[in-house]
Amino acid sequence: MRAGIAANQELLLLYYGIGFDLHTRLETGAWGTGIVNRLAEDLHRGFPEMEGFSPRNLRRMRAFYRAYPLDEQSRAIWPRAVAKLELAKWPRAVAKLTWGHNVILLEKCKDPVERDWYAQAALEHGWSRDILVIQLESELRKRQGKAQTNFKRTLPPPQSDLAQQVVKDPYTFDFLTSAGNAREREIEQGLVEHIQRFLLELGVGFAFVGRQVHMDVGDQDFYIDLLFYHLRLRCYVVIELKAGAFKPEYAGKMNFYLSAVDDQLRHKDDHPSVGIILCKSKNRLIAEYALRDTHKPIGVSAYKLTKALPEKLKGTLPTIKDLEAELGNEK
Repeated sequence: MRAGIAANQELLLLYYGIGFDLHTRLETGAWGTGIVNRLAEDLHRGFPEMEGFSPRNLRRMRAFYRAYPLDEQSRAIWPRAVAKLELAKWPRAVAKLTWGHNVILLEKCKDPVERDWYAQAALEHGWSRDILVIQLESELRKRQGKAQTNFKRTLPPPQSDLAQQVVKDPYTFDFLTSAGNAREREIEQGLVEHIQRFLLELGVGFAFVGRQVHMDVGDQDFYIDLLFYHLRLRCYVVIELKAGAFKPEYAGKMNFYLSAVDDQLRHKDDHPSVGIILCKSKNRLIAEYALRDTHKPIGVSAYKLTKALPEKLKGTLPTIKDLEAELGNEK
């Protein structure tokens, strides 16, 4: 593994060095802009066994350098510097991610602070390039830790801080194609059918326990929509789905479920269970009032669905009745 990391860093340094040369010579006018295509041909001819020297990739190398440029002192000694990696002063995660990861970050993150955040998250959680793209396109950084909760009041630190970072707002269930007026059971069924994508959207650490988990309280039957266990929080996470706007009574019902889970399922070494109420929409003031005097840790977040059919396509495709009539005629 150390050899693989070292090889990856050498490749990054090679690309960075080429990017440095390209940028310097283009900036000084030593080379014209058409040199990139010519250089790509020359490199391919000189090193036919090596990939990665396409004109597009050479431009990416220049962009890589421009994202982490050298200061004047470092520029002067770069070609003969020994400790090149330290000299480049890349963020720690950048040096450990693959070139493919770095290309995605360069092309999709123009803000350096945001780019560094996603680079660190990708390294910490081991995201593949496909997962990194999903997290970027869903704007994870803007949603992470933004839910309304009472965690600071109901959980001890650092548990409260970690729990807050776990909860997003809004959640994006764009892998579902439910209609805008989908019922709670339909959404719930869709989430379970796409459990891998759902777990990815929830975040690192969630383990699926069950759907419609039965709880016997006072000889009456109750069913939790979705139950998870969080491996870092070391607690159960109860999720209730609501197809409409948040209502104050939802907090009372969640408080009840958390008490039942803590009493019947929680192990003596587990932390207090956490509840997440997912609604189609929410009024922040109503949610704040509902959580203010609740003693169980509860968060309220919205979620977004993808409509089954874009509005602009409605009316241009046959209806169910049209299809049935057509099939009837064929018979």
